[in-house]
Amino acid sequence: MPLTANLKSSIKDTNKHLNSVRNCFNPLYPLFSPGLRVVDYFSNRISFYSPSSSSDEDLYHHLQSLDHTFKASQMLSNNIAVIADGGVKKSHVTTAVAHIWFDNSVIQCLQIYFINVMSMEAELMAIHIGLIPAIERDNIHNIIVITDSIAVARKILESKVDPLQNIFIPIISAVDTFLRKDGRNKIYFWYYLSKAKWPRHQLVDDQIKAGKCIPTFPSKELHLFNRKKECDNILHEWQEFFADNPKKTDAVRGHLGLCLVSSEGLFY
Repeated sequence: MPLTANLKSSIKDTNKHLNSVRNCFNPLYPLFSPGLRVVDYFSNRISFYSPSSSSDEDLYHHLQSLDHTFKASQMLSNNIAVIADGGVKKSHVTTAVAHIWFDNSVIQCLQIYFINVMSMEAELMAIHIGLIPAIERDNIHNIIVITDSIAVARKILESKVDPLQNIFIPIISAVDTFLRKDGRNKIYFWYYLSKAKWPRHQLVDDQIKAGKCIPTFPSKELHLFNRKKECDNILHEWQEFFADNPKKTDAVRGHLGLCLVSSEGLFY
């Protein structure tokens, strides 16, 4: 009798569940359809700010503008700021942190943990946990989101099938509701360079580094992480296959090589 017949199904199926990819894609979601996207209606009320170049001078001017904008926002009762960041540790434990600033103080400090995700997902979830509570507050017209991954912020507004689409949907839905609620409402995404050591971002960074979460049941459900691991494993297997015996290279070429067709006939 096979060994698996004596195992409980919950144990027997563990490997299948750990390595499965269960992301769902919804290409027909209304807010991702051309003509119905948030950027189609509110492009003038969503802004992205990043340095015009990678030069130290442009970066310095950008950070000065960011600091001035942040301080000005804290002087107004209808403005709020979100500082978001995510970090992935060697243990594959990811910490996403967001601080919500209002009236020159942190009014909400949010933190969540993930296991086996890529840095892009970490940054996206940090924006997620900070932006949605900021949107839900009353009498707010301007939201400033400060992140060191402006590319991730831009992806939120893209209208295409994406492995991270299920994370985009609640964010873009909340943004759409916020902008429709009042014609004065606007969202500003500002890029921040982590190594610049801005004190307010440093608070977020310190919280990420101090975060401790011991994984008890690792999961590979998220698409990007699972895809990377599978590709790495395949590459490693092929490298070992040829490293063990160089003669195998000729064997593979002879038995697994492609048969190509040219205009003059067959050749290998």
